[in-house]
Amino acid sequence: MSRAQTTILVAEDEESFVEALTLGLKREGFLVEVARDGEEALKKFDLVKPDLLLLDVMLPRRSGLDVCREIRAKSKVPIIMVTAKSTELDTVVGLEVGADDYVSKPYRMKELVARIRAVLRRTPADQKPEDQADIIELSGIQLDLARHEVHVRGELVRLPLKEFELLELLMSNPARVLTRDTIIDRIWGAYYGGDTKTLDVHIKRLRSRIEQDPSNPTTITTVRGLGYRFEVAR
Repeated sequence: MSRAQTTILVAEDEESFVEALTLGLKREGFLVEVARDGEEALKKFDLVKPDLLLLDVMLPRRSGLDVCREIRAKSKVPIIMVTAKSTELDTVVGLEVGADDYVSKPYRMKELVARIRAVLRRTPADQKPEDQADIIELSGIQLDLARHEVHVRGELVRLPLKEFELLELLMSNPARVLTRDTIIDRIWGAYYGGDTKTLDVHIKRLRSRIEQDPSNPTTITTVRGLGYRFEVAR
């Protein structure tokens, strides 16, 4: 970023969340601006020129989805949408209108800050050429975040949304063990109440698409009792 501090525009009309977000984000070193309805969010976005927009879906005057569409038509600034809903359909709609990530209320500040930093790390468009933006390339796998494409050893591989997100998370943390809880929190949300075997099923499917020998995985490995790790080929 070109500025010493990252500016986050918080578009939120629930005062309790505004107060907690402002305090928590400032403690993490961010500059915070607040808009309490959709119209104000659009005006402040142009005025403040934030590095990231934290956008509630249910806003007065203009919905968060409308705000997201309008901003995305003119800017690539990262947008994280916030909602009290958490269904897969809500998530897909938010991503289709251009959001970079999606979190559900209530959320933990630590998790939100982690997501903010992750989005900011992968969208430094002002520092990279357009054709190289948002690309991660490791161990023969190229992940193009902007095009939502994966090439494995030179061949295009189609991945469903969750598998793409899972591969992105693992490749963004190469050679690092990610615990099962961390992965579930990041991919399915901190308040996911489903069967933890869902993660194992997605890992198995992902391995079937990217591993040379899925029965003997060498790229996404299991660390018994902990979680999974993306291995970096040497």
